[in-house]
Amino acid sequence: MVRETVLTPESFIYPLFVHAGADAIDIVSMPGVRRLPVGCLLEECEAAWALGIPAVAIFPAIAPDLKDALGSHSLEAGNILFQAVREVKKALPEMVVITDVALDPYTSHGHDGVLSADGSEVANDETVAILCELAVKEAEAGADIVAPSDMMDGRVGEIRSALDAAGFEKTIILSYAAKYASAYYGPFRDAVGSKIGKDAISKATYQMDPANVREAAREVALDVAEGADMVMVKPAGAYLDVIRAVREVTDLPLAAYQVSGEYSQIHAAAKLGWLDYERTRDESLLAIKRAGADMILTYFAREVAAKLARA
Repeated sequence: MVRETVLTPESFIYPLFVHAGADAIDIVSMPGVRRLPVGCLLEECEAAWALGIPAVAIFPAIAPDLKDALGSHSLEAGNILFQAVREVKKALPEMVVITDVALDPYTSHGHDGVLSADGSEVANDETVAILCELAVKEAEAGADIVAPSDMMDGRVGEIRSALDAAGFEKTIILSYAAKYASAYYGPFRDAVGSKIGKDAISKATYQMDPANVREAAREVALDVAEGADMVMVKPAGAYLDVIRAVREVTDLPLAAYQVSGEYSQIHAAAKLGWLDYERTRDESLLAIKRAGADMILTYFAREVAAKLARA
């Protein structure tokens, strides 16, 4: 009766991975999560919708032979992401479909954009031009929300202009406004195949320093001024102070992404018997909501929604 924070299925956005293969493939570093062919993806979306989860975020895993330095496959009409979006919207027209606007699933080097001539950094403006095309194509496929996760400067305003010019004035932009150069992304990079080589590449030139919180408020303010409809903090669990700080500077809907590393570490500790799996899972989500997030992207979405339905 006096509980201040409540989890509901409507709070969840369910991240899913799609690939062009015929079978579902387990992601070893993310127990219970798989790369799904389109048919299985539809089944997962239908199950989530039946549990009251209103939205999915779809990420593509692209075959290595389709990747290049420019991420060219991202704009090809028949790519697996566009196929998946079309099929989900056809089967579940009321479900909100969110698509990632970044090049890391498609680039041979694993960065979120194209590289400068000397390969030393991501070329901001050249990347933004490609992202604008990608966002429009995602909207054409049926995406309700496009979510630029690349952290290029000025991309929100350019994407808004490109969407409006193409007739997609109502397509929502969910900006990864405060996305940190975090060690917690490792399993996700396994999932989409963007980890190139033995060691993780550094994205510190365009993602945020984990030491900074005031910078997050500035990044959010810039994206809001450029036309973002919603903003996100990523990761979530180790950045609860950032979620709270962002909540205090904007009234826009605020999402927080409980990323792959957060998910996997709970599984790993529980498997070793060091933590109670269900209690730790639920507490981690409650903390994110308590910090101020309106929506949580979490790989736990379906199982927690199922538990709430039984309650």
